[in-house]
Order: sequence, then C-alpha cells, then structure tokens
Amino acid sequence: MNFRLLPEWAEQDAVMLTWPHQATDWCDNLTAVEPVYVQLCQHICNAEQLVIIAHDEALKTHISQLLRNHAVDLSRVHFVVTPCNDTWARDHGPLTCAAIADNSQLKIVDFIFNGWGNKFTSELDNKINAVLVKQLADTRNQYQALDLVLEGGGVEIDQHGVLLTTSECLLNPNRNPDLTQQDIEQCLREQLGASDFLWVDHGYLAGDDTDSHIDTLVRFAPNDTLVYVKCDDKTDQHFSALAAMEKQLQGFKTTTGKPYTLIDLPWPKAVFNDDGDRLPATYANYLIINGAVLVPIYADANDELALAQIQTAYPEHKIIAVNCLPIIHQFGSLHCITMQLPRGFLAGASL
Repeated sequence: MNFRLLPEWAEQDAVMLTWPHQATDWCDNLTAVEPVYVQLCQHICNAEQLVIIAHDEALKTHISQLLRNHAVDLSRVHFVVTPCNDTWARDHGPLTCAAIADNSQLKIVDFIFNGWGNKFTSELDNKINAVLVKQLADTRNQYQALDLVLEGGGVEIDQHGVLLTTSECLLNPNRNPDLTQQDIEQCLREQLGASDFLWVDHGYLAGDDTDSHIDTLVRFAPNDTLVYVKCDDKTDQHFSALAAMEKQLQGFKTTTGKPYTLIDLPWPKAVFNDDGDRLPATYANYLIINGAVLVPIYADANDELALAQIQTAYPEHKIIAVNCLPIIHQFGSLHCITMQLPRGFLAGASL
C-alpha cells in the first residue's frame, strides 16, 4: 500500500503540544509563556481535540487546573505523561501519512530527532512518539520508527505529493552525514510518498537553531500557492538571502508546469532579547487547524497585513491571531510548538 504525508490542511483529530516546565530552558519565563499555551488550547479545543505531553503527573495536574480555570473543555484533552527535554512538538512529533487509495488508512512515521544536529539534548524527546502511539493511537494505524534524522518543521507537502524543503537543513551534515541528496529524496519518496521535490537554497532567520526550517520561510497553501516571507528593508541582514529566495520561488513550477501563485508576508521589525540576541520572528510559522489558521503576531505594525495575506492564502479558513512574543524568546514560534494529528490518528476520536 502506498502512503503519502498529508498536507496540514487535511482534516485533523487533534493538535499535539508538549508543555514547558521547570526542567526546560523555559523555566525563567513560564509565567509569560503559559498564557500563550492556554490561548492555543482554547482555540484548538474549539475546533478539534488536543493532546498534551506532560513531563510528569505533577505537571499534568497543574495543566489541568490551568485549563479548567480558563474554561477549556477537558473532555477534549488527552494527556500523555512522559519525560521530555523541551517543547518543540513540530520537530519531535510524529508525521502522519495516509494511503493514497484510501485516506482512512494511516501510517504514523517516527523519525529520529537529534536536537537540530546535536545542538541540544533530545534523548527524552526522541522517545515521546512511541509512548504517544501506544497510549492514544488507533490500533488500525501502522507505526514505523525510522533510522533517519528528520524534523517536521523541515518539510512541507501539498496534496499532489510535492515536498518543499531547504537544502541548508536536510543536506546539513549534522543530520544524516552519510546520505546524499539523492539518498534523502529516495527515502522521502518511500516513507512520505513524495513525488516531486522543491529545494529552497536561500533564506534564513537570525536566532533560528534549526538550520533554516522551511516552516519559518515558505509554506504551501491550497490551489498551488506558496506563502513566503519577504524583506523590504535593504539595511536588514536578511535582505539579500530572502531576495534570492523569492527569485528562486518565482522559478518553481507546479506539477502541471505552471508557476506557483506567490503570496508574500511582511517582515516584522527586529526583536531582541535582553542579551541582545535577535529573535526569529516570522509570520510564516502559523498553524492550520480545522476551519482556522492560528497566526503568530508580535505587536508589530505589520501584524494586520500579515493576517490579511494569510487570509488570502486560506480563504476558506478563519484567521486567528496569537501573540507569540513570549514564544520567540525561546527562538521558535507557534508552528514550532505544535504538531497536527490527522483524522483517524486517535482511537475513538470522533466527537
């Protein structure tokens, strides 16, 4: 049976969050970060179910009370209690494929997460998916653990099987040093059902630890559309790289040989932490859920324009803004802390 990774706008059972806690790098700003997580929980539970990875029972109890205090329906929340190093669910979470001939047949793929090239400890995070699948997944789904390093934020796919990624990330020797580009493409054809590849060779975000994940730069939208970040400030350090990226996107062709519809997102003003480090604020790091798109905003003059552009890309969806300034202080954003679990993933999930 041939399987293909589902695009993010496919119907979902739930979204997975891995909750920050005192033993993570989030410890110093938990009071600022937890309200963002609660807001995400509220929006997600209005549309679908929610899976929360909790480091221990004490944290589960704390989260439950927090959500109860903010009127989140706990009947729509599933907890998995298992130790975790950090909270980047997009990168340690599972990728879910559906059979091309029958979308009700799912394959849950568990790649190796090595802390973005062994930059950070990830041993506990790398064990989460096996526990998640054992506790919550529908037993009719296939589960496959693979000996390949890959993060969910590093790949995008559309309904045609076109896989979008960056060469800086997937070809980086800190991931799979013994594999060539051809080797990696062959593996992604076999495991994710990719039929074509678009390699983005330019673009980065200062403060980004991921080696240029695609979900910070360019995203797929329905109807052969690419949504991407554009820098208009010639004095900004990103200007040249993002201009080169835009030119490359203009040359990409769809499976029918036509240019993609391109929708550019504005560039937020530079944001820095107390140590003077530039933080990776990007509007491209949004999350698609059932009927809505949750979009990070940064108290910036360009927030409203970003929301309008994303509405153009997803006209059938409600656009919901989420202030992610506290999140980017950990050098990621909204999409990075979430992972969608498509329809059929959870046992008995239909509500």
